[in-house]
This record gives sequence, structure tokens and C-alpha cells, in this order.
Amino acid sequence: MTNQDQLAEQFEQHRTHLRAVAYRMLGSVAEADDAVQEAWLRLARTDVSDVTNLRGWLTTVVSRICLDLLRSRKARREESLDVHVPDPVVSRLDADPEAAAEQADAVSLALLVVLEALPPRERMAFVLHDMFGVPFGEIGTIVGTSAATATQLASRARRRVREAPPTAADLPTQRRVLDAFLAAARDGDFDALVAVLDPDVTLRADLGDAGPSRVIRGAATVAGQALMFAKIGPTGVPVLVNGAVGLLAVVDGRPTSVFSPAIRDGRIVEINIVADPDRLAGLDLRALL
Repeated sequence: MTNQDQLAEQFEQHRTHLRAVAYRMLGSVAEADDAVQEAWLRLARTDVSDVTNLRGWLTTVVSRICLDLLRSRKARREESLDVHVPDPVVSRLDADPEAAAEQADAVSLALLVVLEALPPRERMAFVLHDMFGVPFGEIGTIVGTSAATATQLASRARRRVREAPPTAADLPTQRRVLDAFLAAARDGDFDALVAVLDPDVTLRADLGDAGPSRVIRGAATVAGQALMFAKIGPTGVPVLVNGAVGLLAVVDGRPTSVFSPAIRDGRIVEINIVADPDRLAGLDLRALL
């Protein structure tokens, strides 16, 4: 086995970790894969014979790549972040519970929406420290600041993250609430829909270039939208979305949207919908049908 082969084998041992870091920082499956691939290219052309902690070295590299991508994205993005929903990670509802828990890793789509609105350095400090335990001294080096400032960045991000609605702890509860929502929508029962929604529920629908994305708030308004959606008549396939119960809408055998509710105290407090055809096409959802 050549040195390059050995290096490639070592890199593969860390790929899952690096992809997890990149996905949480970028909220994009495609960009996360690109960041990991770039990390490999940089490793392949770097002498790391003196590196004692390859996992840490690679985490730093992929973090810097992600920071550059976040800064570039912020400079060019014109659409409102209020309506942008990050890429969902979708799997079968009957997936092995351990695999589902590993997939979610406590990162709901609702949390990623909050992270999306953070400044790049705050997002990075929070993700690296609170999700992966990277010391603030190392984070400061990555973002070009002191450990004390990195601590402050993570603290500011943490205050915003507390706004993310928690997901119900068990899948049966999530399934029961989602089934009640869908039954009320199918039956055209406005009052039943309002009853399963939190009074301050937020619905965020990201259609990409396919139509006007929007954010609507309040149980009555969201219930009205749900009734309109039910009249269109798409087939709904129950799935896991970032480890929580969600729905894959299908029309004529084609995935048209991913529906991800956040549930608290038996009610839906937030709904995130990705209906951007270009992004859905890149998620390989047909395998779930």
C-alpha cells in the first residue's frame, strides 16, 4: 500500500465526522460534500507527517473551507433568510432507531434555520464548540480572533439558538401529532387543524425559483394554507427528516416537497417546507418512494 493509499484510508475514517461538521455549518448537502472533497485535496498535497491529531487537523481545514463558503454566500445572497430552509436529510421512517438517532444527531431542520441567520463566525463558533467540543482557543485560530472573542461569538449564537423550537422526544408522539394534522387537512376540518397548531406557529415554505417563497404565522393562517394544500391532493409518504417525523409529498411519482414539523407539548410550533425542485433533485429522494 502506498503512502497515498494509507492517507486515503485514514481520511475515509474521518469522512462521516467531517461531513457532519460541514453540514451543520452550511445547511447544504451538496456544499458539505464539496467542502469535504476539498479537505481531501488539501490533505493529499500537504505533508502531514508531523501531524499527531489528523482528525483535529482535518476539522480545522474543513471549518476554514466552510467559513469561506459562508462569507461568500452572505456576500452574494439577495433573498431573505427568513424564507430559506436548509437542505433536509431524509430517510425512511422505518429506519433502524440507532441509525435515525445518528442521522439526526440533535440537529433539527428548525435549528438549522436559526443557524442560517447567524453571522458566519458566530455560526462556526457555536457549531464547533457546542456540537463538536472544539476548544475556544482552536476556534479563535480558525476564525482569526482570540479565545475570549470566540467564546463571546458562541455565546451570542447560543442565545439565538434557544429560539429554535425543540422537537418532541419520541417518534410515536411526533407521528400522532402529524397524523392528526394530516387527517384534519384531508377532512377540511379547520377547527381540528387550529387545535393541533400552536397559536404562534410559523410556516416557512422555500420554493427556490419555482415560485414565491413565504413565511406565514398564526394558527388560523397556517390552517387555511393547509386546507388549500390538501385540495391539491399530493400523496404523502411518511419519512424521517433530520431524525424527526416528516412527510415527503409526491405528485405523479415525483417528489415535490419535504414537510418538516417541529412539535412541542403536543402541538406543531413550526413547519419548514423545502419545495425547491433543483435542491430536491439533488437529494436522491426517489429511493424513498
